[in-house]
Amino acid sequence: MNISRNEDLKMLASLDEWDLIDLLLFNIKNLWRVDGLYFLGIEERFGMQAATDIDVKCWDYLAEIESKYLKQMFSLEPNLEGLAKALRFTSWALDHPSKEIEIKDGVLIFRITDCHTQKTRKEKGLPQFSCKNVRFNYLKIFVENFSPNIDVCCNLCPPDEHPENVWCEWRFTIK
Repeated sequence: MNISRNEDLKMLASLDEWDLIDLLLFNIKNLWRVDGLYFLGIEERFGMQAATDIDVKCWDYLAEIESKYLKQMFSLEPNLEGLAKALRFTSWALDHPSKEIEIKDGVLIFRITDCHTQKTRKEKGLPQFSCKNVRFNYLKIFVENFSPNIDVCCNLCPPDEHPENVWCEWRFTIK
């Protein structure tokens, strides 16, 4: 049986709103599962550095695509408020159920308060992943494509020491 794209869209449109949201979040989680599995496979075979180098390249590419798409799709203004909305729509943010975003005095703070990636590594007896370079490059490219007038700075991210209730924190400001 051949199934067209239109038939898939009709099937999705027929779903209850909450079922559609659940399906979206399930698929985002699956993308992150694949990300984690390929990373672990590369890490096991070639080491942490090779896995991180490949991860950086993948996330750099994704940052540009996501930023441009989200800005256009939701007609977001190239300011901190627009960036906050765009960041919330990313697969990275949607996959983290515990996060905080605040804009105050011309500064946008985005923090992950509960990182299941790091917790899963810990449960598997693996060392903490030093994700700072991967995430910083991702956010830098995301912001450059969203608005070249916004700057990103890392307040903390592994391997940095962090409090129990914050895994990473990023600061965005207008240049």
